[in-house]
Amino acid sequence: MLNLWYKNAVIYCVDVETFMDSNGDGVGDFGGLADRLDHIEALGATCIWLLPFYPTPNRDNGYDITDFYGVDPRLGTLGDFVAFAHAAEDRGLRVIVDLVANHTSIDHPWFQQARRDPNSPYRDWYVWSEEKPKDIHEGVVFPGVQDTTWTYDEVAGAWYMHRFYKHQADLNIANPQVREEIEKVMGFWLQLGVSGFRLDAVPFLIEYRGIPADEKPKEDPHQYLVELRDFVSWRRAEAMLLAEANITMDQVDEYFGPSGDRLHTIFNFMLNQHLFLALARSDAKPIRSIMEKTPPIPPKAQWASFLRNHDELDLGRLSDAERQEVFAAFGPDPDMQAYERGIRRRLAPMLGGDERRLKLAFSLMFSLPGTPVVWYGDEIGMGDDLSLKERNSVRTPMQWSDEPNAGFSTAPASRLTRPVVSDGRFDYRKVNVVAQHDLDGSLMSTVQRLIRTRRACPEIGWGACRILETGESSVLALRYDWRGETVLLLHNLADKAMSVRVPADGVGRWRPLFCNGDDRDMHDASAPIALDGYGFRWFRAEGERR
Repeated sequence: MLNLWYKNAVIYCVDVETFMDSNGDGVGDFGGLADRLDHIEALGATCIWLLPFYPTPNRDNGYDITDFYGVDPRLGTLGDFVAFAHAAEDRGLRVIVDLVANHTSIDHPWFQQARRDPNSPYRDWYVWSEEKPKDIHEGVVFPGVQDTTWTYDEVAGAWYMHRFYKHQADLNIANPQVREEIEKVMGFWLQLGVSGFRLDAVPFLIEYRGIPADEKPKEDPHQYLVELRDFVSWRRAEAMLLAEANITMDQVDEYFGPSGDRLHTIFNFMLNQHLFLALARSDAKPIRSIMEKTPPIPPKAQWASFLRNHDELDLGRLSDAERQEVFAAFGPDPDMQAYERGIRRRLAPMLGGDERRLKLAFSLMFSLPGTPVVWYGDEIGMGDDLSLKERNSVRTPMQWSDEPNAGFSTAPASRLTRPVVSDGRFDYRKVNVVAQHDLDGSLMSTVQRLIRTRRACPEIGWGACRILETGESSVLALRYDWRGETVLLLHNLADKAMSVRVPADGVGRWRPLFCNGDDRDMHDASAPIALDGYGFRWFRAEGERR
């Protein structure tokens, strides 16, 4: 019997390094994370996604890995990881971990052996060229920061490929030994109890760029996703793969698989980008438009919805004009932008700290088809630090209280892994967990209630979604039907209050589940429904219309 738990999960993303420091050295660790599981459990999340915590030179927030089988000593030991995983399981929380299979750090022993000895078995684990490649400047991921995708190595006497920074050498995924090693890595962490993996940079993982034509596998590169799916399923039937794949709608079948035999879950980047375009315009049309263009996915598959994450807000799939609209609304200063296509700000500063819009955005995200993913700290409206380089601006320590260092660490401020936000509107003395704990109407309280409501509406994770016409372009009306149950979700993206009617289609009354105001009364399905400016309302159908 398949366990499709991810279809109705709520995922909370954590960077161990910046969540909670238990030993006073200024760096978050697994002991601190275990101590603060109560917060994640109380929030209502059902699964924790851990950013990379492996040994690393830490030039790219841990995505430059030197050992896939260990824990960065700054964050603890394997024993500490297991203790954390056990504590999470006791609370009913699943754990998925980042699998970075596209590249390693150039400090990894594999690469060091490969560069020193052309006859090393590890030489073919990476992508090399004896001659300077002609496409050396093509396909850079970080424009303005990264110049090339090939770098000459003096020791190796050859060029190595790197889709990302030059200190992250690409693995040769066409090499069967590399694929076997990736399976060993997955098997190791599955044996330690994880429930799956967030796959980093999947489109780059399955490309054969830079590999000589006679060495490329003859099969469709997407077939490798079937191999990964089969492996995790055999090792742990319930394990899932959550893919970072910024794909267009014509690529959906290639990544999910026509029969759903490839990836379990994929982040819906297209919907995310159009959501922010809709918020910028105070008009739900961009959301309706992209949802209407989204093809059906296999029953076992799922989208993942999100607002912000640990990277920049990627707007690369919007047109130039649309991207400029979002920049103007949420990141007008060039210092707020990154890589020519994105915004390096957290959600709360982007929305000007307006709690009405923040609550609307969260409600909207939880109402969209798929599994919601929350970035740590966004539930309290944390700010960012634009003085930090690139994407580190949104990776500051969690703000627990108004105590020194936001309660994150007892170390001197100079020793913190990153500084806490300590000035302006999002100063940790104003924005923290303690200040919002059990405070009715706070952002954190609202997110808690939204998560509880979302978990009580499996129709969103499992059911068929319909976009309903309301006559108001600023209002998004979604109806989900599943196993004889129906929920209706309304969101007003404009600041102006309004009333709308939605097709009843056999529904007699709407019972309120949650709204941004006090609404406990049943509604006749044929009557207009009032929405505040930036208002939202969740209903469940009751009774048939007479």
